[in-house]
Amino acid sequence: MRRNADVDAWLEAYDNPMKPVVATLRERVLEALPEVDEAIKWQAPTFIYKGNIASFFPKSKKHASLMFHKGAEIPGTFLHLLGDGKEARTIKIGTLEELDALEGELLSIFRAWIAMKDV
Repeated sequence: MRRNADVDAWLEAYDNPMKPVVATLRERVLEALPEVDEAIKWQAPTFIYKGNIASFFPKSKKHASLMFHKGAEIPGTFLHLLGDGKEARTIKIGTLEELDALEGELLSIFRAWIAMKDV
């Protein structure tokens, strides 16, 4: 797991009711996928693997919103990956319990991105 000190500092200062969900989601992604890096881009934590995978939308107070920048390109069908634009897709998680329920799908989305980039 590669933790970035800038993301640690950002999370420490993050004043939002979704902080526990964002922090837990981050930990689970980094723990499960050691090849994924992170950085602060667009003033928010961003997951990286051979390009930007996804960034948190930090202003939402009702759910943790993770935007997959090129989500339309990710192969596979994912029930909770939302959007119909040409590029971005979003997954929204409102509680730690919901994160528990969606963790498998979330990690599958990341794994599909990694497999696509490794071709």
